[in-house]
Amino acid sequence: MNTDPQAANEQEAAQIEETQQAEPKPARRFVDYLGLYARGFAMGSSDIVPGVSGGTMALILGIYEELLNSVRGVLNREALGHALHFRFKKALDLIPWPFLLAVALGIFSAVLTMSYLLEWVLHHYWSLLFGFFFGLVLASILTVSRRVGQWGVGPVVALLVGAVGTYLLVGAVPVETPNEWWFFFLSGALAISAMVLPGISGAFVLVLLGKYEPLLSAVTSRDVVTLFWVVAGAGVGIVSFAQVLGWLFKRFHDVTVAVLIGMLVGSLRKIWPWKEAVEAIERNVSPYGPTWEIVATILLAVLGFVLIWQITAWAERREKPE
Repeated sequence: MNTDPQAANEQEAAQIEETQQAEPKPARRFVDYLGLYARGFAMGSSDIVPGVSGGTMALILGIYEELLNSVRGVLNREALGHALHFRFKKALDLIPWPFLLAVALGIFSAVLTMSYLLEWVLHHYWSLLFGFFFGLVLASILTVSRRVGQWGVGPVVALLVGAVGTYLLVGAVPVETPNEWWFFFLSGALAISAMVLPGISGAFVLVLLGKYEPLLSAVTSRDVVTLFWVVAGAGVGIVSFAQVLGWLFKRFHDVTVAVLIGMLVGSLRKIWPWKEAVEAIERNVSPYGPTWEIVATILLAVLGFVLIWQITAWAERREKPE
């Protein structure tokens, strides 16, 4: 009997949603929220690093589905109706805000504390760090590709479009992107949207937009204005993107994943660890000679690859029913 993969995906999504609605919300204690804070800290630490996905970490730690559904629940129609009529208590009762608050506090704590270390490494060991990033992204391409149920013409074309489009895009991005408020707002919205995608890094999106190092500097220098626009964009982005993501995965699962894989493939052009500046434009070059830095960069790329491969394998084991 032939089975339509897309229909199967839609049926599975509907069954999961029905089961989640039927199950009562778990009563959590203070220690449980401390655990959610710790999970959020792990997610935030991952999202700072281009190539590591906070969504993958959420999957590993067992809160991915609850996180996605909780974010989607922010736009609950009934809750919005109560809020518009200033019945805020009733609105909050319909939103899983304690869960979201605990995870969000963990994420922001990680960003504020871990940013100092990464900023120092970027200034002193740029090629070593991006060699590690390159291995992370390369492994993410292979692991995320296993999420495509059936590789047909549609997913293959989608992968090629995503790869070519991203390759051209990252090559066209100037070394310095606009430092206006609207671009920081847009950067925050796009970066935070990646957090709900296993295998897609929010920090890596910032690298593509040329706002990774400026944002790290804003955090360490307490640039409140810049951080405000980034956080505002992140708030709008994660709520709206969660709705779009749920719809796309339900209707066009394999094609959507294939586009994301293509974007990862094309983005490797941006994080190649060996570059030279030619008339204010970065150009990828081959490494010269077997120096300690080249050897260390290659070893870190291998380490990053193995790390993501093992993390994803662990996540897949957790997903399998016992």
